[in-house]
Amino acid sequence: MDPSERPAVVFDNGTGYSKLGFAGNSEPSFTIPTVVAVNESFLDQSEQCSSANWLAQYNAGVMADLDFFIGDEALSHFKSSGLYSLRSPIRHGQVNDWDTMERFWQQSIFNYLRCNPEEHYFLLTDSPVSTPESRECMGEIMFETFNVPGLYISVQSVLSLSAGFAYLKSLSEEDSEDSVSDMTGVVVDIGDGAPHIVPVVNGYVIGSSIKSFPLSGSDVTQFVMQLLQERGELLPPDDALDIARRVKETYCYTPSDIVKEFKKHDSKPSKYIKQWSAIKPKTGVPYTIDVGYERFLGPEIFFHPEMYSADFSTPLPELIDSCVQSAPIDTRRALYKNIVLSGGTTMFKDFHKRLQNNIKKIVDERVAETNAHHRVEVKPVEVNVVTHPIQSYAVWFGGSVAASSHEFFEAYYCKSFSPRQSRHCHLLPHKGRLRGAWSKHLPNKHRFQRNVLKF
Repeated sequence: MDPSERPAVVFDNGTGYSKLGFAGNSEPSFTIPTVVAVNESFLDQSEQCSSANWLAQYNAGVMADLDFFIGDEALSHFKSSGLYSLRSPIRHGQVNDWDTMERFWQQSIFNYLRCNPEEHYFLLTDSPVSTPESRECMGEIMFETFNVPGLYISVQSVLSLSAGFAYLKSLSEEDSEDSVSDMTGVVVDIGDGAPHIVPVVNGYVIGSSIKSFPLSGSDVTQFVMQLLQERGELLPPDDALDIARRVKETYCYTPSDIVKEFKKHDSKPSKYIKQWSAIKPKTGVPYTIDVGYERFLGPEIFFHPEMYSADFSTPLPELIDSCVQSAPIDTRRALYKNIVLSGGTTMFKDFHKRLQNNIKKIVDERVAETNAHHRVEVKPVEVNVVTHPIQSYAVWFGGSVAASSHEFFEAYYCKSFSPRQSRHCHLLPHKGRLRGAWSKHLPNKHRFQRNVLKF
């Protein structure tokens, strides 16, 4: 069967979690931790075998290549057995172990999605600050190891912006023919690692204005665990990090004023203090911990990073403002108007409201200072932070919609494409841009003619 008649496979590999699924679906089929458990005993056995006993050495090497697990299975085998070591192929948004990444893709394709890679086109996502060499490695593994018929590597931030636009447009009843303006905005992507603030203008990333924020979702987890332990809560050492992560996802929220929040908790502790109950895995003894200030102090590190690390003191709202100010002057108002959140760490309750109020305050102070200094009347700047229910997997959703369009099959790369050219083109479409990729998923009156996805 022609691969174009089958749905494309969409992979969004992140530092903490990976989303796997087929194009055309509204949600990923699997969301699993990006970790691999490898049996080190076979590797040690292969090294200890003498060169004369080549058959035993070969068999040990084969078993080492076959005995590994990914995702939740990897975490389970790592905890239950001392034979496996845990490896994370992606650090701070960049792949640093390609052999482990290849194993992760292998299990994802054959054991999770259960598809033949030679019969499906593939769409992979990549960091906006990734190098051309990284994209070349992706293409080499996909073409040489899995023999995929076609590959497309897309920028995560553009897919996030497009996904938010497509989702909100499908809910809106207003008809708009100008779609290019909606592809202008600032993408605030905060996941489990390597947060980035990326300005996009008419579908093109402004690379010189990209900003990096050093704190991510994993830092929030570490901070919550640290606060619980400093307060004297008895956490099982082996599960302390996992408990902190569950507490973060279940109870944490973003307050509008941290001082008022302290007063509320002190005045009515029974109302605001929550309890987390579980059973110790080794002894089977039940235990309960109190969750108090940690509920709002965890997400607060994005607005007061000095609480967690003395090495960085610039709050997230100031960094977003700096990102917009470094963009071309004629695009700044449009960028302020469309600040799009992406990533699971942006799902804290009222996170978008606090972020919008803080950015608005910075912008209004600048406008007032300009009016007073130059004695002119500057038009107020509209600041809008966009949030939607799919922002935790917005990148994957954007790739799903893009890969399900007819234009995708005119933009992919095949194995015969020159690697030398990919160094300069970054494995982006050479046959044309994806035109109207989102329109087929919107109501008829919302379809548009102009480009909605440019790279």
